[in-house]
Amino acid sequence: MNRIFAYSMLLIGMALTLNGCVSKKKYTEALKQGAIQDSLRQVRSQELIMAQEQIRNLTGDTASLGVDLRNMLSEYQQLQTTSSEELAMTNQELQEKVAALNAKEQELRDREARLRELNTMIRQKDSLANLLYQKVQDALTAFESDELTVSQREGNIYVSLSDDLLFGSGSIEVNPKGRSALIRVAEVLNRNPDIQVMIEGHTDDVPIKSGKIKDNWDLSVLRATTVVRILVWGGKVAPERLIPSGRSKYHPIAGNDSREGRDRNRRTEIILKPQLEALFAILDQE
Repeated sequence: MNRIFAYSMLLIGMALTLNGCVSKKKYTEALKQGAIQDSLRQVRSQELIMAQEQIRNLTGDTASLGVDLRNMLSEYQQLQTTSSEELAMTNQELQEKVAALNAKEQELRDREARLRELNTMIRQKDSLANLLYQKVQDALTAFESDELTVSQREGNIYVSLSDDLLFGSGSIEVNPKGRSALIRVAEVLNRNPDIQVMIEGHTDDVPIKSGKIKDNWDLSVLRATTVVRILVWGGKVAPERLIPSGRSKYHPIAGNDSREGRDRNRRTEIILKPQLEALFAILDQE
């Protein structure tokens, strides 16, 4: 660039010399203008170099940013896909939990309904047992407490008749007073046809001394069946309602080491049981 400027000045000088008409002042002024133009060209050249460097830097930064942007877009798409899958799984799990919760709530409602029904039936059973207990007591008021007792346990009515009221020692024949008591019980049973009846014979632990009766098992069973026959034949109770059984000496209510205890253990129990089929049906559903 300096060579070109010098060469231009030389040509100008030669021209001025040749013409002889250019003043020294103009020549000097031309030299100054040329120097200024040269400086401006140097500055612009430097600025151009710096601009080109900035362009290269910007181009590199742009390329780097492009890579970063593409990476970010890829990560975003992956996250979006993952989020969609997770959201679908979350929705499915939520639906399953809601379904399970609804099933549990329905089960709870069903159980509550059965519980209400069960409680209603228990109250009805208790009410029936209380009423039946009162009826039996009223029917047997003519008998002394040492002859028979009426009690209520676990919703059942127990009529316990002593041997002194029903049987003689070692006998299976019912005496007249005992027969009267059984007929009164039969009247209550006939007025309450939904009541099941068990007749249990009980003895003390003293072995039986009779050629006709083998042992206390035999004695307890025979006495129970004798009572059943009186209830059926004399009291007109439906035989399918009656269940006789003998329990021998194995269910005492007192000790067998005293006469009083043995007297209490020798007894026949008539157990009145309200129907519980509907109640059991509910319990079977649990």
